[in-house]
Amino acid sequence: MPFIEALGQFSYRVGPGNFCLVHVSLVPVLNVVGEQKTKPTQHSVRGLRGLGLAPDILACRSTEPLEEHVTTKLSQFCNVPISSIVNLHDVTNIWHIPLLLRDQKAHEAILKVLDLQLVGKVPREPKLAEWTERASKFDKLKTPVKIAMVGKYTGLSDSYLSVLKALLHASVAMERKLVLEWVPSCDLENSAAKETPEAHQKAWKLLKGADGVLVPGGFGDRGVEGKILAATYAREKNVPYLGICLGMQVAVIEFARSVMKLGGANSTEFDPATASPCVIFMPEGSKTQMGATMRLGSRRTHFLANNCKSAKLYGNATSIDERHRHRYEVNPEMVPLLEKAGLSFVGKDESGRRMEIIELPNHVFFIGAQFHPEFKSRPGKPSPLFLGLIAAASGQLDLLLKRSCSVISSKPTPPRYSTNGTGTAVLTIKPYPNGHAKKALTSLVNGCYANGNGIHI
Repeated sequence: MPFIEALGQFSYRVGPGNFCLVHVSLVPVLNVVGEQKTKPTQHSVRGLRGLGLAPDILACRSTEPLEEHVTTKLSQFCNVPISSIVNLHDVTNIWHIPLLLRDQKAHEAILKVLDLQLVGKVPREPKLAEWTERASKFDKLKTPVKIAMVGKYTGLSDSYLSVLKALLHASVAMERKLVLEWVPSCDLENSAAKETPEAHQKAWKLLKGADGVLVPGGFGDRGVEGKILAATYAREKNVPYLGICLGMQVAVIEFARSVMKLGGANSTEFDPATASPCVIFMPEGSKTQMGATMRLGSRRTHFLANNCKSAKLYGNATSIDERHRHRYEVNPEMVPLLEKAGLSFVGKDESGRRMEIIELPNHVFFIGAQFHPEFKSRPGKPSPLFLGLIAAASGQLDLLLKRSCSVISSKPTPPRYSTNGTGTAVLTIKPYPNGHAKKALTSLVNGCYANGNGIHI
């Protein structure tokens, strides 16, 4: 209710022509009669109007395209013009949805409500040629690439949704059909061989059958030993590996244990008394304060060498800005020993004490990142590290590196802030485009196919 009330007040404050409400509703089909039912939408619209909000556009979800008489009925009983009712029925992949909206002229309905139809007397038309090509390419992908996702929340795929989407963006860019194998990290551990032998055998079979291994971020010690075993397998068998956040940390721990023979190497998150603390709590963090103890947001990473795979994937950039979300970091005191043993720390922060990217130089693709590259991945602009993983897993890494090196990295976009003469950054307030200009506020109020365990995308 607070959100409904806020929307109502906002629509009144900005006035007509500056507020467009799109109401998404389900139009189900009863299997008994096979008829598309409009009652759920009618009731939800009636309830919305009772709360002071009138929908300008109806977006109707359905399995099949809406029948003409159903659209007419919705228009009549919901008091919404037929031209303002769009149908979002099931498609082969979600990237077809913007094309559905365009074909039904949803953009014209929105622009009409906002009084933005013409710019210089030229009708606005969506530029979706590149998007159309990408959606069509998605449907035509046939050559598979298998990636093993090793985590402890594999029973709920939404836990890794951003990682999954980043893999999808990269696989389409490399013209490969993504086959994601969910591998529970707990089932890889030695203890699982005795407790759940079938699950243990299945997990290792999935891992060994994959073209690449990805260990995403996470918290807590459950399943960590399984992730370390996955990193061991990828390193020893020369299988492409990408570790994100905790995935990078377990790769460092694994390297210290296996290569440096430090059997007790661990993170102080999992073993506070470890004799070889490879990963430690952030120096400026608080172990007693529960809130605001994470390193969050966009931070800069500087590459120490331009001949490493990571720098090449980023177009030979000298520095990059990626988003972070963690509390523990690689122990800077152990970095010289790790580097002497052969592990390369190719990316660090401005101070040089925060390890951001690791690589194994003699491995086909073994990279760990303390940041979360998946957060900035987009369908038309996949994350470089995810592109590298998919390319290495499909035998295209050399080609990708040559192509990436030819791209000139752009300078960071300046923030959209101005100064008020005192050096303090203030957000620029623009008037509403259709009149009703208000004074600046003085304060701010706080496509999947199942194949058993794997998922074909």
